[in-house]
Amino acid sequence: MISATGAGSVEGYREQDAWQRRLSGLRRLDWVLILTVVALTVIGALLVRAATFQLLTEQGKDPEGFFKRHILNVVLAFGLGGLVACLDYRLLRAYAPILYGLACAGLIAVLTPLGDTINGSHSWIVLGGGFQLQPSEFAKVGLVVLLAMILGEPRDGEVGPGHRDMLLALALAGAPAALIMLQPDLGTTLVFIAVVLGMLAISGAPKRWLGALVGGGLLLSWAVWFFGLLKPYQLARFTAFMDPSADPRGAGYNAQQARIAVGSGGVTGKGLFNGEQTGGHFVPEQQTDFIFTVAGEELGFIGAALIVILLGVVMWRGLRIAMHAADLFGTLVAAGIVCWMAFQSFENIGMTLGIMPITGLPLPFVSYGGSATFANLIALGLLQAVHLRRRPFD
Repeated sequence: MISATGAGSVEGYREQDAWQRRLSGLRRLDWVLILTVVALTVIGALLVRAATFQLLTEQGKDPEGFFKRHILNVVLAFGLGGLVACLDYRLLRAYAPILYGLACAGLIAVLTPLGDTINGSHSWIVLGGGFQLQPSEFAKVGLVVLLAMILGEPRDGEVGPGHRDMLLALALAGAPAALIMLQPDLGTTLVFIAVVLGMLAISGAPKRWLGALVGGGLLLSWAVWFFGLLKPYQLARFTAFMDPSADPRGAGYNAQQARIAVGSGGVTGKGLFNGEQTGGHFVPEQQTDFIFTVAGEELGFIGAALIVILLGVVMWRGLRIAMHAADLFGTLVAAGIVCWMAFQSFENIGMTLGIMPITGLPLPFVSYGGSATFANLIALGLLQAVHLRRRPFD
């Protein structure tokens, strides 16, 4: 028979043990990755304010409007990412088809009267109060998890995914990609292609398959160009990328102004909130697609390089998590997220510097945008979930 004092002691030990487990879980988080993302979001919030303060003031609106909404999105997204990190990622195998189905349902809903057109792309569902939902951002998460489920379970006697698995993966990735192209959103489609190729390569797919996919993609790109299947504004963006000076007041305007803004910052920049190009609104969509131009002008080469370095740290930690994952499914989830973030970062920064065509992709963890912020921090939560359940003796 246990006395009241003994029962209290047992209960105290249980509470102490529970606290120790929580503290142990916190210690095992990848804090380098977390603090790097926090640094990127802080820099991003300051750049969003710098890009929108003057414009909102001139329009007679709350000059802190974008900044406040961005902070709210970041706080909520970090909370959601924390919940995702607490999940056992291995259970996602069972829910991957559901996540994929919800993603496709959202992409279909956009093409109905529920969807709205913003900046030439029918990619949004307006929620009111200045908030919009972009289902294609969440589709990236669904795609990564589904491909990891398909490619992460080789059949008996197979080292990598079999032909049927690869065909199934390509078919299921092609469905949401086709829905996104109908919006049309070429940038997100390119992210899908990068994710599929990267995850196939890491899963151990035969090189001849990868070669055939790359060759087929190049052939398809030529056919799309030759038969004029791109929208006129999309075609103009590619033409402007090759020669921005050919149409400086039209399609080449964005690319040319972006270069001017970045180049005008010099080494140390003009100072935060002091950018003349940013304050004069010469570059459109500076809080989203062209946020890097604000960094280039106001923070200079040093500030812009810091953002690139921090993004590189995110990729490094993601690859490290992939290498030490407990199973192939975890490896592919982490690697798919790295492929997504790496391609999108390179494309966004590249288009502001004139080395990539303008596609309208935001800069991860830095650009303004509710859906993108939530999707990025859900991805961060998945990386932490894989990291927390890595091989026990690493």
